Amino acid sequence: MHVASLLADAGLNAPRVLAQDLAQGFLLLSDLGTTTYLSAIDETNADRLFSEATDALVTWQLATRARELPPYDATLLRRELDLFPEWYLGRHLNVSLEAQARETLERIFALLIASALAQPKVYVHRDYMPRNLMVTNPNPGILDFQDAVHGPITYDVVSLFRDAFLSWDEERVLDWTIRYWEKARKHGLPVAADFADFYRAFEWMGLQRHLKVLGIFARIHYRDGKTGYLEDTPRFVGYVRAVASRYEALAPLLRLFDRIEGRAAEVRYSF
Repeated sequence: MHVASLLADAGLNAPRVLAQDLAQGFLLLSDLGTTTYLSAIDETNADRLFSEATDALVTWQLATRARELPPYDATLLRRELDLFPEWYLGRHLNVSLEAQARETLERIFALLIASALAQPKVYVHRDYMPRNLMVTNPNPGILDFQDAVHGPITYDVVSLFRDAFLSWDEERVLDWTIRYWEKARKHGLPVAADFADFYRAFEWMGLQRHLKVLGIFARIHYRDGKTGYLEDTPRFVGYVRAVASRYEALAPLLRLFDRIEGRAAEVRYSF
């Protein structure tokens, strides 16, 4: 309810609380319909829908006030990353890392956490992706915001363009990210002045999220008995591999995946 009020105060389209009985745990909410971005988006409308989504994201970030939301701090970032070795490697792949591999993963985790903490802090929806955005008027309707935090400025934009259930070619992702960055700069958000710096932070933030989601999807399957999520794990492995191959500091993670998957290392640095 608090996050809903923050979204409403920012002028965004989120469900309104029409009535409440907190003692019994009931809320009566306005309805944003049945058409998600995920069900509606295609090659012909993606530019428009994502433009409207990034307009809303910039508005949300501009509304940021201190101490309204919990911090996306090192403890939370680390707790999320720990899902990867516990659930994806350990439970799903039945892989137990030896000491050297654990040290490698620790170094990668430290780099990703440091990168996230170095970014300017704004409101973070934390799951700002097409499945949680509705095609509405005004557009978009925003759902599933209960885990919102105060944290890295790149988090929501990378969630939007490197989605759990939908993939786009790198050229389009780059173009959309530039367009977001230009909007953010125009409105005075504290993004990096050099797009290359912003994009590096974007990619490293995405890597943190992708490792986390690999763990979450395995946990949902094995602990919660919800099937289907593991079918999307190759998408995230692809995201991880693509980012790790572009940065020399992340090359050990790529080699670790090579070993885990029994594949030959193919490291190419472009940044």
